[in-house]
Amino acid sequence: MSSSSSLSLDGLELNQVFFKSIANSNPPSQTNHHTKISVIGVGNVGMAIAQTILTQDLVDELALVDANSDKLRGEMLDLQHAAAFLPRTKIVASADYTVTAGSDLCIVTAGARQNPGESRLNLLQRNLAMYKSIVPELVKYSPECILLIVSNPVDVLTYVAWKLSGFPVNRVIGSGTNLDSSRFRFLIADHLDVNAQDVQAYIVGEHGDSSVALWSSISVGGIPVLSFLESQQIAFEKDTLEKIHKQVVQSAYEVINLKGYTSWAIGYSVANLAFSIIRDQRRIHPVSILAKGFYGIDGGDVFLSLPAQLGRNGVLGVTNVHLTDEEIQQLRNSAETILEVQNQLGI
Repeated sequence: MSSSSSLSLDGLELNQVFFKSIANSNPPSQTNHHTKISVIGVGNVGMAIAQTILTQDLVDELALVDANSDKLRGEMLDLQHAAAFLPRTKIVASADYTVTAGSDLCIVTAGARQNPGESRLNLLQRNLAMYKSIVPELVKYSPECILLIVSNPVDVLTYVAWKLSGFPVNRVIGSGTNLDSSRFRFLIADHLDVNAQDVQAYIVGEHGDSSVALWSSISVGGIPVLSFLESQQIAFEKDTLEKIHKQVVQSAYEVINLKGYTSWAIGYSVANLAFSIIRDQRRIHPVSILAKGFYGIDGGDVFLSLPAQLGRNGVLGVTNVHLTDEEIQQLRNSAETILEVQNQLGI
């Protein structure tokens, strides 16, 4: 499904009536790259991502995929009807993965929801089964794409997507702690009454309870915060820092309790990642990547968030951020937490 209607007069396309071709003109150049992003899953998160991508004038074509054909068509039409207010983008949708063919970036938000009383492992097994039907189809129709995984638990499912795809590690990325870090920067900015864009601060590790706040590398306007406070002999309580980190971890739960789901922040976060990748911005984002070999993590092929440079080829490298011994140990503990769950999947 690509449009709600097809306009023609006795078989003659209307554009041929309104516009007369220029004599001796050449066909469109094949060197102009047609940029395409596919979003798999049109729930609250998927549609927030799709809507934000559209407002950024990032792609020539946006493809939506979902098993619920009625909701899928409704979401497609709703976006198409906003065409007069958006940059020109072709919007297509189908339950068939052929619609994703030729994508530069495939964003997977689809995932099973946890049932009351269901174990995390059982939920993971259901998501694994879902990914076994999604990932091979994306690889089939877009063998050169970058996979961006958003479904939770994102670190384990990014590993699953990597194993199922057969892609090199630079082309499989999880949204990871990019949003956690945004929440972190907001809270620090709020405490200091500055713009969050002037705060450099990262949450790394698991996108979850074992995440690690890199307090030692926080800077505001280029000034390292903790070392500045120490040089000015200004005392600060470690408890205060831990409370801010706890707020970050609890933020999603609070939003879910209040409105039933999260959507806008993750929408902006993932669209921000898409922008860095498609436009080859080479910006640093804390995203879930294969962490083996970094900071002494060597227990297995575990994906967790580290500050990584992103561009048109996916992950270009990992930033050599200085971590304290305590932060390194916390990061290793986070890796072990993810591995424990991952090892139970049997893939």
